[in-house]
Amino acid sequence: MEIKSRLDITQIFCDVDDFYQNFEYYWQQQPQLTAIAGEKICRSRMSLSEIMTIAIAFHGSGFRTFKEFYTLQVIPHWRKAFPNLVSYSRFVELMPWSLMLLCCFIRTRRGQITGISFVDSTPIEVCHPCRSKSHKVFKGLVGWGKNSMGWHYGFKLHLIINDQGELLAFKLTPGNVDDRKPVPDLTKDLIGKLFGERGYISQEFFEKLYAQGLQLITRRKI
Repeated sequence: MEIKSRLDITQIFCDVDDFYQNFEYYWQQQPQLTAIAGEKICRSRMSLSEIMTIAIAFHGSGFRTFKEFYTLQVIPHWRKAFPNLVSYSRFVELMPWSLMLLCCFIRTRRGQITGISFVDSTPIEVCHPCRSKSHKVFKGLVGWGKNSMGWHYGFKLHLIINDQGELLAFKLTPGNVDDRKPVPDLTKDLIGKLFGERGYISQEFFEKLYAQGLQLITRRKI
């Protein structure tokens, strides 16, 4: 099965590995960041750079699920690029070890400030709403949120992009956080015009952003 979109995995890996090498160097210079006694250390024949590369490639692959992507694309077609591939179940176990690095890496991929920005948010459900009372994994970190599609239980991802579709800022909050609350911090370095949906309408909010040099533009409430 051929990949559904063209991906330059060599370029992705080079960008990720350059970042990881720099990150590891500065990490080792910080004595206060030593491992905690009893803390597990990720040990695998695959490097963290390889794990991050595959995780990033999935989101541009066009596959609907990661299992489909890994078993139908990575294992049969990318073994030459990743000679130390592990099984799907083992790779899933390794992915959490790359989460912090992926969050740091995405900060280095920030787009250019062009003077035209767009803000929006999207829910990230942690479970079906019917199972919210029994959910324990993210207990105390998530909340109920509502949008035009209905109620959601989980997180809310806030994003700001420029007019080229490049990421400028992002933040993850509980699902019950008002869309406007994280925006002032996310837009500290931005100038020009910021476009958003009707949920961002507020005179006080408009004036606060305007004082930062940012003009909020939204559709009128009907």
